[in-house]
Formats: sequence, C-alpha cells, structure tokens
Amino acid sequence: MTRRRALAVAVALAAAAPALSETMPEAVQYEKGAVAASLTGTPGNPEAGVKVMTTNALGNCVACHLVSALPDVPFPGDIGPALDGAASRYSEAQLRGIIANSKHTFEGSFMPAFYKTEGYIRPGDAYSGKAATEPLPPILTAAQIEDVLAFVLTLKD
Repeated sequence: MTRRRALAVAVALAAAAPALSETMPEAVQYEKGAVAASLTGTPGNPEAGVKVMTTNALGNCVACHLVSALPDVPFPGDIGPALDGAASRYSEAQLRGIIANSKHTFEGSFMPAFYKTEGYIRPGDAYSGKAATEPLPPILTAAQIEDVLAFVLTLKD
C-alpha cells in the first residue's frame, strides 16, 4: 500500500510540475513592453493558439484583428491592426509582452490585458452591480499566452 501511495504522489507531482513553473502575472518582468522569458518554460502549441484566438470565451483575438492565415473566421475585426506579418515586425519577447498586456507597449490600447490580476479600473462583479475585489483571475493562462504566441510567430511576411 505504501508503494502505491508513493507512486500516486510522484504522478501527482509530475502532473503539477508545469503549473509550478508558470510565472504568475504579478511576477512578469516587462522591459520596454517586452517579456523575454517564457511564462511556462515550455514552447506553446500553435494549434491550441488558434483555438484561443478564435474562441469567444477565451482570447477572441479575431474579433478585433484580421488574420489572413485564418480565412474561415467569420466577421474578423478591424479595430486592431492585422496580425499578418506580426512576427516579421516584432521579436518573440515583444510579441509575448503585447499578448500578455499590450498597455506596456501601447499606452491607451483598447486591447485587453490578458495576463493581469490587479490594477483594474472599476471591474464589475458578474452582473451584480458591485465592484469586483482584486486580485481577479487573468483572462488567459500562461500556457494560453504561450500558445497564442506560438501561432503569431508563424505570421511572417
């Protein structure tokens, strides 16, 4: 029985290892808007990034940005810049920073801060009419930020 318990603990710790290595939103280091270090320590998955970018309840990047590499997206937005060629214009660190919290690069941007837990201005508390208390959970996880980054890095001129 002790051996099974030890094995179960080892499996649980191994499964939790990626979460333990995540950089928490408040610990992200921005250098002129760029974030040099991966938020997870592992490369993102571009296919998962597409899902985040095209899912309303996740990033929904395509609501504001045109991505020609995703021609099947209905009604792409145009209030943000097209993402075509973004990987040719910005470094990986710059793109990671923009995706996590674009306000460090573009002050006054309408783009949501996807990886932030505090410093909001009057967030609501789920249609209750009351202000939410901080810290709030980030909109996207560190892994989702890295997944979106992995896809955006394929968008070269």
